Amino acid sequence: MKKLKMGMIGGGIGSFIGAIHRNAANLDNCIELVSGSFSSDFNNSLETGKNLYIDPKRIYKSYDEMFFKESNLDSKDRIDFVSIVTPNHIHFDPALKALENGFPVIIDKPMTYDTEQAELLVKKVNETSLPFAVTHTYTGYPMVKEAKSIISSGKIGKLRKDLIAKKAKACDSIKSPSKLKSTFFCFNISTASLICFVLLVRGCPNVE
Repeated sequence: MKKLKMGMIGGGIGSFIGAIHRNAANLDNCIELVSGSFSSDFNNSLETGKNLYIDPKRIYKSYDEMFFKESNLDSKDRIDFVSIVTPNHIHFDPALKALENGFPVIIDKPMTYDTEQAELLVKKVNETSLPFAVTHTYTGYPMVKEAKSIISSGKIGKLRKDLIAKKAKACDSIKSPSKLKSTFFCFNISTASLICFVLLVRGCPNVE
C-alpha cells in the first residue's frame, strides 16, 4: 500500500487552519503533501513549500495552474486528492475545478458561500462520482459519540430543540458570510453540525 499524495490550496504562511489540516493528515502516516498553491502571493507559496520540503516545481502560482499541470503528470506522480483550506468565500471555485479535473476533494467548512453554490457542487459530485468530504470532524470525537449514545438511549429523557431551530434560522439570515470573521462563521457551522449529530435531529424519538 502506498501513501496518498495530497495537494493543498491555501494554508500558506500566516494561515491558521492550514497547519492544522496538515497535522491531521500526518496522524496515520498515510498521506504525503507533494504539491500546493498555498497563497495568492506566490512568494508566500514558495516559502511555505520550502518549509514543507516540497519540490519547487510543484509549488504553483494558482490553483488553475496546479490542476492543469498535476492532471498532466503520470498517474504514479500526480496528486490523489486536493485539500482546500482557503478563506470561506474561496471554497467553491477551486472545489468545482478540482472535480472537473478529476481530483477528489477534502474541503474545510463551510462547503460554499451559499446554497446555490452548494447545489452546483452536489451536481458535479454526482456527475463525476468522485469522493468529496467536508471536514465536520467534531462528530468523530469519542466524547461526542458517547453523548449521542446517551441521548438516543433516552437516559436523560426528552430534549427540546427550540434553541437549535432559532440558531439555524439566525445562521441562515446571514447573507454575506465572507464579510464576517471566518472564526465566527465556522463556529456557527461547526456547532450546528455537532448539535444535529448528537441530538439526532432527524427522526430522533427523544428530541421534541
